[in-house]
Amino acid sequence: MPPQPFRSRCPRERGGRQCRQHGPGLGNVPITIPAQEKKKRFCRAHEVDVPIDNRILELLVETVKDYAVFVLDPQGNVASWNTGARLLNGYRPDEIIGKHFSTFYTDEARQRGWPQHELRMATIEGRFEDEGWRIRKDGSRFWANVVITALRDDGGKLLGFSKITRDLTSRRQSEELLRQSEERFRLLVEGVADYAVYLLDPEGVITSWNAGAQRIKGYTRDEVIGKHVAHFYLPEDIDAGVPWKELAIARTQGHLESEGWRVRKDGGKFMARNVLSAFYDSEGRLQGFSKVTQDLSAREYAQSLERTTQHITEFIAIMAHELRNPLAPIRNAVSVMTQMRGDSGVQERMLQTIERQTTHLMRIVDDMLDVSRVTRGTLSISPRTVDLSEVIRNAVETVSPAIEQAQHRLTLALSTEPLYVHGDAERLIQVVVNLLTNAVRFTPSGGSIRISASSHNTYAVLSVADTGRGIAAEDIPLIFSMFIHGKEALHRVGGGLGVGLALSRRIAELHEGTIEARSAGPNKGSEFTLRLPRLVGATPPPLDKRAPLEAAGIAARRVLVVDDNEDAANTLEALLRSLGHTARVAYDGPTAIELADEFHPEVVLLDIGMSGMNGYDVARRLRHRTGTPIKIIAVTGWGTEEDRERSMEAGFDKHLVKPVDQAELAQELISNGFTAH
Repeated sequence: MPPQPFRSRCPRERGGRQCRQHGPGLGNVPITIPAQEKKKRFCRAHEVDVPIDNRILELLVETVKDYAVFVLDPQGNVASWNTGARLLNGYRPDEIIGKHFSTFYTDEARQRGWPQHELRMATIEGRFEDEGWRIRKDGSRFWANVVITALRDDGGKLLGFSKITRDLTSRRQSEELLRQSEERFRLLVEGVADYAVYLLDPEGVITSWNAGAQRIKGYTRDEVIGKHVAHFYLPEDIDAGVPWKELAIARTQGHLESEGWRVRKDGGKFMARNVLSAFYDSEGRLQGFSKVTQDLSAREYAQSLERTTQHITEFIAIMAHELRNPLAPIRNAVSVMTQMRGDSGVQERMLQTIERQTTHLMRIVDDMLDVSRVTRGTLSISPRTVDLSEVIRNAVETVSPAIEQAQHRLTLALSTEPLYVHGDAERLIQVVVNLLTNAVRFTPSGGSIRISASSHNTYAVLSVADTGRGIAAEDIPLIFSMFIHGKEALHRVGGGLGVGLALSRRIAELHEGTIEARSAGPNKGSEFTLRLPRLVGATPPPLDKRAPLEAAGIAARRVLVVDDNEDAANTLEALLRSLGHTARVAYDGPTAIELADEFHPEVVLLDIGMSGMNGYDVARRLRHRTGTPIKIIAVTGWGTEEDRERSMEAGFDKHLVKPVDQAELAQELISNGFTAH
């Protein structure tokens, strides 16, 4: 039989038939033309005969082994079966021809009518493609890609369907393994709690968020997805464009590592180590960034703790040094006074020495108490209207002996008008004394110190400048830290505890002011500037400069001194007698209670930290006894605010800290405030 030509249409023609120039036969699949269709046909585009031998077409289809290629009748029954179909599905032609093609589908697909749906869509659209599980003769499953094409004659009558099936099980398995790997990686990343791991789009907008990111930064996934990464940066970094600069560097270099401060949702700062990496597609187009953030707070805390430990060790060494300095001359003075009792001039000089060194010891103790208050956040002020110029004059009076001893030249440049501020006069004097003392210590003998005070807009500005050893630029941020001391501290007599500047800054902050340091460098002097909000048109009361009271004219009191330190009790009794009072001494609590019944004191000066019955217990017992009104005053080494509150709760009328100032004690002895038993 000669070859039978047929007319094949170009791609633009209905049915997808093509001539030889444009490709293989019907629907891209060579098929056998039914007998009634074996006529001379033309390609309309070229008007040429295209002879096709059905045996060649059949041989082509039959020898294909990688694809199952077969024909279905309009109802979906198998009408032809090639070698590839037999190898893929496992059926011989005689086992499957005439059966419905749904035989190859899973029970679930048949139950939902999927085979019928495929034929319906191919009938309407001309072609239908799908992927899904199919069933072999032996019951095993394979993942198939299926293309069903409707076959119609020139009149549009449906003749059947061609079906090509390809086994994609290997690809499916690879895709599934990849999906599982990606899922495991996703779960791994999302489960990481120690690192913030998240993705950004090319503009820096957050597209993913793991558990570690939520723990470290405080945002939930819903709160942060779609926001820009700049939300985690400090305001000053945002103003400087840091987030966008980092994205640009990572975009150019592919990778960026950095450390810096970041901000949590609650506004808290933390030190972070960041790794920003750009990732691209196969064509080199930027797809976005991955970012890994590690919270270094623990490391910073450990380093801070190490630094603090070092500073405290140095502080203890300095404190021991500072305490020994005044104790040595006191002990020497007492020895001299014992051996030269008849020489009044020597006695007077030794007394002056003891007075100076005792004052120094009191200042050390006061500094230590203030350190405790600052550490616990309990340092407080009692503000009123104060003239800053008056504060300066009082501070200069306090430091003048040290200035004279060092032979420094002191210059005052004060405003001619009062500089009124709302502050605590005693605390402000403490600040100025600290600044002056600092200048005296670190200025060589014969140097210059200048104090100036003026108004500047809404602030009163006080400056203390010296010609001393100066400050290195890298040390300026550290000098206001607690326990930071100059390198020469251990080699200087009276060098202080290294807490004065830290206390001064805290006091300035309590006054809503600032204090800062400047220096041109080592051996070029330094300048400290205090700025406080200024009051306009205020008139302050005079500073309270209470002078010691004279014993003459003061009503004598009966005073009971109770202290288990016999030296402290006996010297206090002697002081009271020198002031004209009648005094008795008890060295423990039970003796004090018995003596009170006999002596009927008007005032009890009571130590708290006694062995056995402590001062609190003694005060409560005295309050419950009957008799005349009595005033109980704590005279103790415990001086915190909690100590004062506890003594008041125990029944004390007043809390004085050792060593008691003579003027303050005399004032308490004559003041009212006696409480009945």
